[in-house]
Amino acid sequence: MESRQRKHCGGWPVLRLWFSLACLMSATAQLSYSVSEELRPGAVVGNIAKDLGLTVQMIIKRKLRVVSESNAQYFEVNQATGDFIIRQTIDREHMCELSATCSLHVEIVLEDPLAIHRVLVDIVDVNDNAPQFSTKNISLEISEAAAPGTRFRLESAHDPDVGINSLRTYHLAANDRFVLNVETKSDGSKFPELVLEKALDRETQASFRLLLTALDGGQPEKSGSTLLLITILDVNDNAPVFDKSMKKVSVLENVEKGTLVTKLNATDADYAQNGEISFLFSKYTPDRVLKLFSVDSKTGEVRVNGHVDYETANEYYVTVLARDGGTPAMEASCNIKVEVTDVNDNSPEVMLTSLTSPIQEDAAPGTVIALISARDLDSGKNGKVTLKVQSGLPFKLNSAFGEHYNLITDGNLDRETMADYTVVIMATDAGSPPLSSRTTFVVKLSDVNDNAPSFSQPSYSVDVPENNAPSTPIAMVMASDPDIGDNARVSFSILPSMVQGSPISSYIYINPETGHIYSMRSLDHETLNAFRIEVQARDAGTPPRTTNVTVHVFVVDLNDNAPLIVYPPFPQDTGLQLSVPQSAGPGHLINKLVGVDPDSGHNAWLFYSIAPGPHAALFLITPHTGELRTTRKLAEEEGGSAYDIIVVVQDNGEPTLSTTVAITVTVEEKGASDAAIDNRKTSLMRQTGMSDITLYLIISLACVSAVSFLTFFILMVRCLRHRSDHGGTGCCYSHYRPSRAYHQRPNKDLHLQLNTDGPIRYMEVVGGAQDPPGTRTYRPCYSTTSSRSDFMFVKTPMMSHNNTLSMTLNRKHLMNSANEQKPPNADWRFTQGQRPGPSGAGGPPEMAMGTGPWPNPPTEAEQLQALMAAANEVSEATATLGPGTMGLSTRYSPQFTLQHVPDYRQNVYIPGSTATLTSNPQQQQQQQMLMQQQMAAQQQALQAQPSEASAQPEPPKVAQTPASKKKSTKKEKK
Repeated sequence: MESRQRKHCGGWPVLRLWFSLACLMSATAQLSYSVSEELRPGAVVGNIAKDLGLTVQMIIKRKLRVVSESNAQYFEVNQATGDFIIRQTIDREHMCELSATCSLHVEIVLEDPLAIHRVLVDIVDVNDNAPQFSTKNISLEISEAAAPGTRFRLESAHDPDVGINSLRTYHLAANDRFVLNVETKSDGSKFPELVLEKALDRETQASFRLLLTALDGGQPEKSGSTLLLITILDVNDNAPVFDKSMKKVSVLENVEKGTLVTKLNATDADYAQNGEISFLFSKYTPDRVLKLFSVDSKTGEVRVNGHVDYETANEYYVTVLARDGGTPAMEASCNIKVEVTDVNDNSPEVMLTSLTSPIQEDAAPGTVIALISARDLDSGKNGKVTLKVQSGLPFKLNSAFGEHYNLITDGNLDRETMADYTVVIMATDAGSPPLSSRTTFVVKLSDVNDNAPSFSQPSYSVDVPENNAPSTPIAMVMASDPDIGDNARVSFSILPSMVQGSPISSYIYINPETGHIYSMRSLDHETLNAFRIEVQARDAGTPPRTTNVTVHVFVVDLNDNAPLIVYPPFPQDTGLQLSVPQSAGPGHLINKLVGVDPDSGHNAWLFYSIAPGPHAALFLITPHTGELRTTRKLAEEEGGSAYDIIVVVQDNGEPTLSTTVAITVTVEEKGASDAAIDNRKTSLMRQTGMSDITLYLIISLACVSAVSFLTFFILMVRCLRHRSDHGGTGCCYSHYRPSRAYHQRPNKDLHLQLNTDGPIRYMEVVGGAQDPPGTRTYRPCYSTTSSRSDFMFVKTPMMSHNNTLSMTLNRKHLMNSANEQKPPNADWRFTQGQRPGPSGAGGPPEMAMGTGPWPNPPTEAEQLQALMAAANEVSEATATLGPGTMGLSTRYSPQFTLQHVPDYRQNVYIPGSTATLTSNPQQQQQQQMLMQQQMAAQQQALQAQPSEASAQPEPPKVAQTPASKKKSTKKEKK
């Protein structure tokens, strides 16, 4: 609507010109209205229809409209009522600013007929604006030296209202320094002035904050205010002031550079540059102080700038100035006393005045080794020094005087344990924390020959194969001496001794420097199976020291002997002649071959076989027992026939050695003479009730029993006599009272001892007393593997008076050794077929008896042979004994089961193993019982079968051992 009116009145220039002319022609009067500013739209200014004499219908009909000279349309006519109303709010200050009068001209245009009326509207001012300052704060700087009465013009406030509503006056907040003066200009405007009423002091009050208010005259009264910020400019009228003119501080010595000593506080009442304080040392400060301390010019902090040492100076005097930045500058001074506090910063010093090194290792306790002194540069308890020697050393410190000490030995010294000692002397002061220092020196010990050589082993055991070449190295002993130099230079030698009547030097030789032992001759196991060497190690010290060690030499058996047939005896040129009854059936026992092998162990295991031949199929021989039997029943037409076979006996050695024997087996013909002889033998057997073999057995047993009884009786008498003379206990031995012309040495006689150093236990003769020749010794000997005692008669051989034999082996020692022996390994148990020897051969399973290594009881021939051999060995035991030999020779023991001497099969040592095949006493008792039962059964069988008993060959003869040959010769002579 408003834009459309603007287009009609001022939009087109032609219409506007025409309309102006029409208005001038038709205008007859001017309407005037008055209205207040800031009225809301719709407010009625006046009734234009009434004032123009028009009705409402005419206004509508004639299209009354309001045309304004400005672009804004402030008024309009209400078509319904004809009222002249405000279209938009009128702001007088915006339209007329500060003009005293303000009016608006508008035109009322009517059509039909066209007419125009001028309307003048006066805008009445209202107090709608408060006085305002251009800024919220007014800053003002005034020197504190300004005189009272000085005026300072301030900024005026602005009020857009006019008349009474405009700015009327100013008001200043109450204060004790300034007053406000309001001046009026020529145009009627007012401005404020600030007047200094009293003198200023910036140090008392450096600034003022005053509220300046402007007031108008309207109703209600409106005001505007601004904050007056007054800054008092400083004048350098005050000198700096320290909080203390004299300060006393302390500092620890050796503090780090930059450590704060003290901080100075100085103030200046002035402002800005006049109040800016800088700190500096006085120009009279000594150079040493300037090197040690520094002062911060801004903060006044005095810090350490060098090395502060209490030992150099314990206090310092420092003067520090505080100077302001005014012109002229003003300053103040402060005197500082810096006291240096001693700290434990010096470690004690240990000085070695004198040292004796090396010292002899046998130096007596209390021997002075070194002179030592100590000092500490600190003072008080920080300089009190305590010395001590490192613990665990055989030295100690004795205080001589003051800080001087003597280092002396505090025990026995041993160079071999410790060749030199690193002595650490620790010096500690009493400061907190304590400081310490140490000095280290070496005390060396000189060697004294106080140690004998020591061998690498307590004893040596060496196995040497027999038949070795002379000069063959057999062992090496090693000995060391913990001493040094000549005291540690060891040489070896062999102590003189006898082996089988010959000096030990004829058997072996030792290199005195290297300890290698060489054999001087070829050794034979069958002659000498073990001997020992006493090796002595001697050092080159003064006096020299020696140590002895025993070297046990075991001669290892080699298979160097072929088997021998010892039963039945036969001439070597014709061979063995055997006969078999014509009535013999399959499996008939023709005879039993008994062979021996001088070797031992596996090399003595014998195996029997028949060599291939035309008659080999007629006979068989058991591989282990040597029993020759028939394989079939002989025919009647074979009577008188002779069959030749060859039996091969070979051992189990490597390489295998064997012996052959030619056997002629003749089949006997059954004749009348033979029958008569058989009848006489049968009647005789029935009358006497026993066979020839049984009679022989009884005679042999009676002989052995008589000899054993006599031996028991003699030993009992000698034991009782010895016990009554000496009150001793244990094993009995002969006590020989020498003649007056012979001097006895009781502690150097030969005696028998059990040696357990090597892989096996064995007994040996040691010592070497000089007893009169002809001394005879009898003693019981106990087996190391049996709880019962076996008796051995020892006759002194023909030896020199230096080798009289005296055996003192203790039964308890032997029993303990037997108990300590390890049980046999199950891996070394042999099957029935693998057990060698005649009594170890296995028959059919139903005949196997016992659980030991030799379970089968011996045959009747073996029993007789064993008993006769035992009797011969008892009577002529000394014939086969050499020096150092004990008991019966075991050369033929693999083929005999002697119950009166220890069987080697009850304690078999296997080379290369720690196992020992041992039969327990229970097995031995079982075997004895079985043997008795077997003998009884054989006697019954012989009585029941006289014909078969008469066909048996004649009783076997005793094996021709070296011990029995002499006996048999004597019997033949008799």
